[in-house]
Amino acid sequence: MNILIGDAQPRVRFGLRLLFEQQSGWKVEGEVEDAQALLDAVRLGCPDIVLIDWELPGIPAEELLAQIRQQCPRLGVVITSGKLELRSLALLAGADIFAYKADPPEKLLEQIREFIVEKHKL
Repeated sequence: MNILIGDAQPRVRFGLRLLFEQQSGWKVEGEVEDAQALLDAVRLGCPDIVLIDWELPGIPAEELLAQIRQQCPRLGVVITSGKLELRSLALLAGADIFAYKADPPEKLLEQIREFIVEKHKL
């Protein structure tokens, strides 16, 4: 499974890369720090999962999600935020998963695994 990480914080990207690459069969295709770089990376090659901080600089998250969906309709989109109140908004905007940054990393892994299982059932 190929993953693209979009977060403005280098430490967050590094931590996510370590977390994901410890999982068998998971590979981080790239890390980006702003919305335009994320769109460029998606256009170059549609990953299986993109993980995006809701406050990624450059383009409002709702618009960014719409553009991503145009490029790669089947792409799994994980929105992350430290603001739990954004969950409903992120899901309404088209995210497949909302991951609260204060939750343990294992919960994020569980959410992604559940999404993959459900996607393969379709």
